[in-house]
Amino acid sequence: MLRPYLERSDAIGTWQVLNTLVPFSLLWAAALWCLEHQPVLLLPVLALQVLFLARCFSLMHDCGHESLFRSRRANRWVGFLLGMVAGIPQLPWSRGHAFHHRHNGDWQKYQGPSALISTHAFAELSPGGKRFYRWLRHPLMLFPGGFFYLVIKPRLALLLGLRDLMPWLIGQLQRTPRADLGTLYASHRSRHWHSPAEGIDLFWNNVAVLSFWLLMGSQLGHGRFWSLYAPLMTCGAAVFICVFFIQHNFPDAYAHRSEGWSPMAGVLEGTSNLELPPLLNWFTADIGCHAIHHLCEAIPNYRLRACQERNAALLQGVTRLSLADIRGCFSFILWDPEAARLTTIAAQSGQA
Repeated sequence: MLRPYLERSDAIGTWQVLNTLVPFSLLWAAALWCLEHQPVLLLPVLALQVLFLARCFSLMHDCGHESLFRSRRANRWVGFLLGMVAGIPQLPWSRGHAFHHRHNGDWQKYQGPSALISTHAFAELSPGGKRFYRWLRHPLMLFPGGFFYLVIKPRLALLLGLRDLMPWLIGQLQRTPRADLGTLYASHRSRHWHSPAEGIDLFWNNVAVLSFWLLMGSQLGHGRFWSLYAPLMTCGAAVFICVFFIQHNFPDAYAHRSEGWSPMAGVLEGTSNLELPPLLNWFTADIGCHAIHHLCEAIPNYRLRACQERNAALLQGVTRLSLADIRGCFSFILWDPEAARLTTIAAQSGQA
């Protein structure tokens, strides 16, 4: 039933990348002009940039699933480019995201983007610990959290990884001076990347991103550059983290132990469909059609909506959310193992 929608088109994929990156680049030029001549216009330009950055991230997500283009190589290279624009190494991100797809709804293995804890673990926290847990998961934390996620975390991961790698590598070379560096690197196991290929992707993403920062800072002045770049990355990350969060954290979302976990229930009961206005659907590359995406991650974004409409009967039990429902989703930050559902702190306090 899903097979007719699996066909990938290089022409459509190329057009999507062009109609995203070209306007995004032009908006950078417009933002710089506004900063110099019309600061009052800067806010709407920045808002558009944020939306295009969210679309860059959505297309990078498709590349990670190898669904934007026909060839693995095209998905890999375009994914790296989009990851550079978004400030995040695409290969480590996509492999972590694949883990989420394999275990969605199994809350013993995957606790979501906010690392949620069980109702039992929450009950054992001190009053201060409970306040801190709730504070870290407040919707406003999307903004500092988003800045950390895109701007700081990938740089920190590389530094920590190199801190472990370099002394180990020097020690190995002292023992075997003629050893091949590539072979040695491939044998190293890091806590900061899960494979040698991910470490390399992390390195080159940082080279590209840091080079961009230095180039733009030297041309514009570092203060002017960061006055545009910091809010762009902060708000862009907040948008797509928010979308991802609410598509898995909502009233009565399926949240099971590993034993007895059902992958199909994880899709139909642990994933929501986000109903957005058509323009926002375009900027998010129809990721609101999320249940059908979890049923088959190989469906390209440009076929998701048609596939969802064709198979609506399969998705009758899927929770549908609107923009008005978003705020309420951020209350569902506890996992109730007995009920196999997400719940709220208020509900937990009422039971106590």
